[in-house]
Amino acid sequence: MKITNFIENSIIDLINKNLSEDVSNITMLPASGSSRIYFRIHTNKKSLIATYNPNTEENNAFIIFSKHFRNIGLPVPEILAISEDKSLYIQSDLGDISLFDYVKKCIENKHYDETTIELYKKAISNLVDFQIKGHNKLDYSVAYPTASFDKQSILDDLNYFKYYFLKVNEEIHFNETKLNADFMELANIAMQAPSDFFMYRDFQSRNIMIKDDSTFFIDYQGGRKGPLQYDIVSLLYQVKAQIPNKLRHTLLTYYKEKLSYYLNVEEIEFDKYYKLFVLIRLLQVLGAYGYRGLIQKKSHFIESIPYALKEISLLSEDLNLPTKLQELSSVLSQLKNIIEKYEHHDSDTLTVVINSFSYKNGGIPFDKSCNGGGFAFDCRALPNPGRYTEYKKLTGEDAEVQDFLNKKTEVNNFLNNVYSIVSQSIDNYLQRDFKNLSVNFGCTGGQHRSVYLAQKTAEYIHEKYPQIRIVLNHTIQHKNYIYEQQ
Repeated sequence: MKITNFIENSIIDLINKNLSEDVSNITMLPASGSSRIYFRIHTNKKSLIATYNPNTEENNAFIIFSKHFRNIGLPVPEILAISEDKSLYIQSDLGDISLFDYVKKCIENKHYDETTIELYKKAISNLVDFQIKGHNKLDYSVAYPTASFDKQSILDDLNYFKYYFLKVNEEIHFNETKLNADFMELANIAMQAPSDFFMYRDFQSRNIMIKDDSTFFIDYQGGRKGPLQYDIVSLLYQVKAQIPNKLRHTLLTYYKEKLSYYLNVEEIEFDKYYKLFVLIRLLQVLGAYGYRGLIQKKSHFIESIPYALKEISLLSEDLNLPTKLQELSSVLSQLKNIIEKYEHHDSDTLTVVINSFSYKNGGIPFDKSCNGGGFAFDCRALPNPGRYTEYKKLTGEDAEVQDFLNKKTEVNNFLNNVYSIVSQSIDNYLQRDFKNLSVNFGCTGGQHRSVYLAQKTAEYIHEKYPQIRIVLNHTIQHKNYIYEQQ
């Protein structure tokens, strides 16, 4: 609260000093995926946007790039005032409507309308201008964090995918040394693509604002010198946009037509490297979804994971990677196996997802519904069959283990308490027409106690509430069951 008040006071001082206008209202805007904080300011004359970001190198890149782009007529916000320490700047307000708002309506209607397609074409025409005109005389010395999309940048993206997605999905098996070697080879191939152009870095529909039926552009502070393919790939393969392949092909053709006004597309071998950059971008995106979603638990990014996995699965069927990239090919072939893990299926009735898990191996499973509620019951205080030789290789699904646990008074007391607590929530959720509830049972290894309690709870709920859908997952055993009314 103190930092917010400090920023708001700084905004007022900056506007009074530089624009000679009185501030009537300041509203903090919803947080984005970055650490930047945005405010909408209403003065006695106009609406403005203030950005606070302690990373002044990133701010400086945005400010210098913005001035350069505006000087050559590209549609970007005007920088109106900058604080002395460059942690705060004021820019013109481009409104709240992005191209993605149009996209969402198209997805709802299951059809891309002509208005949205024309906006895409406007954005693509602008992109070519950014890449060619914007590149000319641009000061790349201020680019953040690097001046070019070099081999290390590509490796950083690939390792982002490895550390924040592959390593938190233990179902994917790989030899890290061999995969690192494949990443190096992939980067070497990508570096052969011509790269003397401006690369926007995050050119996607959320960063394209629509005002007066025209396209405007934001969030290019990560721009640098790089290949042409990356940005058009970022736009056409924005996974949440779900652009149909036929339209994707049409827009790519349109892009190459616009590009041909400046250079010979065949001479720069655009098509030779195109799919390679589709792969690199999608892997980078999965790394971002892993970090923002699976690590930081931000639901928007978790919801996007299955879309990215499907795109990569389709791409890998027609990628024609060099045969020596065997470890990478193996990883890509395994990704399709975890789509179901992340896919959320809407239901007309309440769905209760019950998971058994290991505190030692993976921890509490994430909630695919992104509901954010539910329960996690710690079963480690209960008698452990795993300490006995005859049960070590069995699980909570085996009769011997079930018989052992069923004879323990503390286990039955625990279960009865669980039944009471969960039933209370189910009764309430049914009355309020809620659609999702998660119930998790964890023990040390996720093999005996948690499996037993999860199964008994699923059976109890199914018998008491036959009208609802129950999904039972034993995460360590990779087993799934569905209970629903026939």
